[in-house]
Amino acid sequence: QVRLVESGGGLGQPGGSLRLSCAASGRIIFSVETMGWYQQAPGKQRELVASITSDGTTNYADSVKGRFTISRDNAKNTVFLQIDSLKPEDTAVYYCNARRRGQHIYSWGQGAQVTVSP
Repeated sequence: QVRLVESGGGLGQPGGSLRLSCAASGRIIFSVETMGWYQQAPGKQRELVASITSDGTTNYADSVKGRFTISRDNAKNTVFLQIDSLKPEDTAVYYCNARRRGQHIYSWGQGAQVTVSP
C-alpha cells in the first residue's frame, strides 16, 4: 500500500506563487519512480502537467512551461511543485502520483486545492 499526501495548496493572487508538496509513504521505492503532478480544473479531466524522472529530468505541459517547476527530495520521499506567476486558470486540485509507461500507478491522494483569485 502506498499513500500519497499532497499539501501546500490555498488561495493565491494572480502573479503570486505557491509551492505544493507531496509526501509518499508505504511500499514505494521513491527514488526510482518517475513522479508526476496532475491538475484537475473544475469540470475537467485530470491531466499531467509536470513530471520528474529518477535522474531529475523534467517535463512540462506547454500550458505551464516557464511557470511551474517540479523537483524532488528522495531522502524525504517528497516531490514538489512550485507555481509562479499564478493565473486564474491555475485554479484546480493538484495531485501527485508515480508514473510508468504513461500511466499513474497508485491510488490518488486527497489532492491540494489551489484557488487563484484577486
